[in-house]
Amino acid sequence: MGNASSMMMNLAAGSFLVVVSVLIHTGGLILIAAVTPSVARRLGLHNHDIGRTLVMTATVLGILAILSLEVWSWALLYTGLNATDNFSDALFLSTAMFSTIGYGEISLDPGWRLLTGLEGITGFLMIGWSTAYLVRASTQHGPFRDEHF
Repeated sequence: MGNASSMMMNLAAGSFLVVVSVLIHTGGLILIAAVTPSVARRLGLHNHDIGRTLVMTATVLGILAILSLEVWSWALLYTGLNATDNFSDALFLSTAMFSTIGYGEISLDPGWRLLTGLEGITGFLMIGWSTAYLVRASTQHGPFRDEHF
């Protein structure tokens, strides 16, 4: 693959996965926001700090599931592009890049290095978005009401 065509393939594949990640994240957060308050009320969890802490724990687990789905999407792309030797390596690479840790010992086709950078930027944004959501949820439905801040 030539340099210009390699860059275009990286940008096209990365842009597609950025869109997929944003759609997964948006849908997941909408689902969490829709389900959490009604389940908390139905179970009586909103009336005490322990219950609200359980609600926050479930929210964190829901966000972790959303982020995991996004990481697996990137890993499937790496596998489909033969950018790594196998799916296990692709999943390790994706987890490292999405979390912005970076990769070390994974063998990556040099033609797809730009793609990993795009995943790192996407992961940084999705994790930041998740953090903002958790802060808001913790003051609305969790143990940290507005009077704590």
